Amino acid sequence: MRSMTGYGMGRARGEGWEVSLELKTVNHRFLDLGLRLPRNLVFLEQTVRDQVSGRIRRGHADVFITVGRTEASAREVKTDEPLALAYAAAAKQLAAAAGLANPMTAVDLMGLEGVVTLDEPEMDQQQVAALCAEALGQALDHLLAMREAEGELLREDLRTHLDAAAMLREQIRERAPGVIDEYKARLEGRLAQLGAEGVDPQRLAQEVALMADRCAIDEEVQRLGSHIHQMRQYLDAEGEIGKKMDFLIQEMNREANTIGSKASDAAIAQMVVNLKSEIEKLREQIQNVE
Repeated sequence: MRSMTGYGMGRARGEGWEVSLELKTVNHRFLDLGLRLPRNLVFLEQTVRDQVSGRIRRGHADVFITVGRTEASAREVKTDEPLALAYAAAAKQLAAAAGLANPMTAVDLMGLEGVVTLDEPEMDQQQVAALCAEALGQALDHLLAMREAEGELLREDLRTHLDAAAMLREQIRERAPGVIDEYKARLEGRLAQLGAEGVDPQRLAQEVALMADRCAIDEEVQRLGSHIHQMRQYLDAEGEIGKKMDFLIQEMNREANTIGSKASDAAIAQMVVNLKSEIEKLREQIQNVE
């Protein structure tokens, strides 16, 4: 079992280029890749999408990529001397017109637009793509290790709440037969208080049978038990199980609601409240299962 939350980073260097990469994931119904690249790195997009989708099934993933040169000497600083002289002459002319000393220095000139440019060699896209794949592989390894570690914690928490739900389901199953017996006893007691004599036993039995039919929750309790058993199997399964578990949680909640509406018993109603609380805790945790 894997969580959908994780973080990983990787770095690769080779022949004058370096790629640094960070990968963050959070829960999402499907695989949703958030990748915003500067124009000169757009060629990396398909590489990243293919590699991430090959190892992650669900979750929103943000990828941050930085590409740079490892050799400072590969960059060349160029100056536009005629433009700098033109700037200086204009500054000198303005200073003379205003009666001011010319404050323009070489450093000031270098800060003006177009005077200094940084010339970098053309990017080797094939090499950078290979370095990106290497760095992304490292980041995915780290991220998946974190997702699996958190997945183990999720598994234990889910097992705890599932055990609690199973216990409540068993209590409801044991309590259900007594509801009809208590109804029959209350009905007979009520008739006795009203002084009713000569009540037809068959009519009384029919009334109790009608109540038993309205309150019958055997099928719902049985289906709830089946869902719990299937959920336990998913806890030890591999692969993409979050969607299946989410569907089962909806079915468990539906059975709990039906039991609560049909039982007509205060004790069972309280058990159902507790059961739904455990199901909600399961649902919240399952939202983060891949």
